[in-house]
Amino acid sequence: MAMEMRRATRDDLPAIVALLADDVRGRSRDDASLPLDPAYFEGFAAVDADPRQLLAVAVRDGAIVGTLQLSFIPGIGHKGAWRGQIEAVRIASQLRGQGLGGEMIAWAVDTCRSRGCRMVQLTSDKTRLDTHRFYEKLGFEQSHLGFKLTL
Repeated sequence: MAMEMRRATRDDLPAIVALLADDVRGRSRDDASLPLDPAYFEGFAAVDADPRQLLAVAVRDGAIVGTLQLSFIPGIGHKGAWRGQIEAVRIASQLRGQGLGGEMIAWAVDTCRSRGCRMVQLTSDKTRLDTHRFYEKLGFEQSHLGFKLTL
């Protein structure tokens, strides 16, 4: 069964939020109950209007089975290199382990490359050891220690 990656639409939000909430960490952060909180639509509108953001969905057999967000970040360092930031990667829980995540990340890397990025980076919660091994198999290296401040 082939998987297609495409830009997300507003109508995709219930499926995207369901994917975000279908996760040990996401359950405490996201709420997929309908009607969706209006904040999700506001967030989508901001992402969709920004040419340096791309919210994507993975579709298989007409159903959304995955999602991720790409941010294209300009910079001065590394001789003015653009970076691609991959965030919020999710695959439907019943489909994990079937290679779809690897296909999504390959698509994301290719998309970053086509946008002129010279590096791709991502973060992963420090407790997600299986996820870390997944990214390492795809060629990513743990090169930095990240910090967050919740506001």
